[in-house]
Amino acid sequence: MELTKKISMFGRTHALEGEIDDFLDKLSQCALLFKIAIKVYLNEGCTDEFERKLQDVNKMESDADYLRRAIETQLYAQTLIPESRGDVLGLIENLDQLLNLFESSLWAFSIEQPDIPEEFHNDFDALTDMAVQSVETLVLASRAFFRNIDAVSDHNHKVMFYEKEADKVSTKLKKAIFSSELDLSRKSQLRNFVEHIDNVPDWAEDVADRLAIYSIKRTF
Repeated sequence: MELTKKISMFGRTHALEGEIDDFLDKLSQCALLFKIAIKVYLNEGCTDEFERKLQDVNKMESDADYLRRAIETQLYAQTLIPESRGDVLGLIENLDQLLNLFESSLWAFSIEQPDIPEEFHNDFDALTDMAVQSVETLVLASRAFFRNIDAVSDHNHKVMFYEKEADKVSTKLKKAIFSSELDLSRKSQLRNFVEHIDNVPDWAEDVADRLAIYSIKRTF
């Protein structure tokens, strides 16, 4: 039984395996680009370099959308892994939402160009780091779901850890913002940008919860 759990879900469906791997690569790369973009914004503002990173994320999200549709087509048109098709589709669609969150957050920075006081930079940076690490770990959990079901929980508990750490940072940051001498309108704007970033680990935790259920189902 233990050996069975470690066998890849894909069997002979190597094309599907490659596309799912590529999709997860895109998600991981998008997370890293997001981290770089926020760091650039904090250090330099809405510069050409920031805009280039935004465009890189846009392209990565578009490429991932193409892969998601290709995966869906293969699962239905070629009736691949029928016993787990619904769970795989659900997982891919929920992971895709993380790409949308990265993109929409950076667009918000580009459009509104919030003036973030330097005293808040370290916490914005720390929050971004927790968000990105939650996604990176979720990618590892997702890869394990397809190849080594026993390893999913090893990664999932770290997703929960990073989400809780992100909550601590975001709460601290929002308290600091509303304790400052800034105008209420600026406080509200900065709070919204904290939540833009904090939405990422929140969603990652939700996906990890679903992944845990999918993993349990595969063991029976």
